[in-house]
Amino acid sequence: MSGFDKFNTDFYQSSYSVDDQNQAGYGYNNENQYNKQYSQYDYSQQMGYPAPGMMQPQQPYTGQIFQPTQTYTPSSSQSMYSSSFDDEPPLLEELGINFDHIWQKTLTVLHPLKVADGSIMNETDLAGPMVFCLAFGATLLLAGKIQFGYVYGISAIGCLGMYCLLNLMSMTGVSFGCVASVLGYCLLPMIVLSSFGVLFSLQGLMGIILTAAIIGWCSLSASKIFISALAMDGQQLLVAYPCALLYGVFALISVF
Repeated sequence: MSGFDKFNTDFYQSSYSVDDQNQAGYGYNNENQYNKQYSQYDYSQQMGYPAPGMMQPQQPYTGQIFQPTQTYTPSSSQSMYSSSFDDEPPLLEELGINFDHIWQKTLTVLHPLKVADGSIMNETDLAGPMVFCLAFGATLLLAGKIQFGYVYGISAIGCLGMYCLLNLMSMTGVSFGCVASVLGYCLLPMIVLSSFGVLFSLQGLMGIILTAAIIGWCSLSASKIFISALAMDGQQLLVAYPCALLYGVFALISVF
């Protein structure tokens, strides 16, 4: 046995011992040093937690039940934005639809001898003319005449011709929308003629007299409005003649 111990000692000579192993310990000794270092650190001083007796008292609630105090005040931009809705005009006024002016224009057409207001008649209002054109086509449809295309086509050509003629005759000039508005409003008596055509025939003597009276009514109303809106004094007959030609075409559609 003593020979085996001698062989074991002579087999490998090293300075490594068990004490060195315990000191190394894969860094366990260093870890214990770190633990000692951090164990001496006082966390209560760093966090600064107050003692239970040093806590500040809570502020009492001053509001009422279901009625909390209002802490939000709207900014100036929001108040200006909300007030802008109150200052906006109505939607019909923004679209150019004024029922008061429509009614005044209608009364002016129905009363040929009434003096027209030039400031109102110079507006570009197409709401009334569109309604009157649809009503004229509807009364023709009741008489068995589907003439919507002719009504709108003749209206467009007539408005274009009157627009060129009035710009040559007047000193101030006129817009195309104003011409279309006036000619459309003055189509109202022609609706009366087409309504009579639904009840009886307009190809007799009474029909011819009624048709001539309606043509004169429309042309007189249109020329009166154009004269007052464009300040064309003494030229009503010159304006009434082309208007009579235009409304005569609508009368032919109603009669035949």
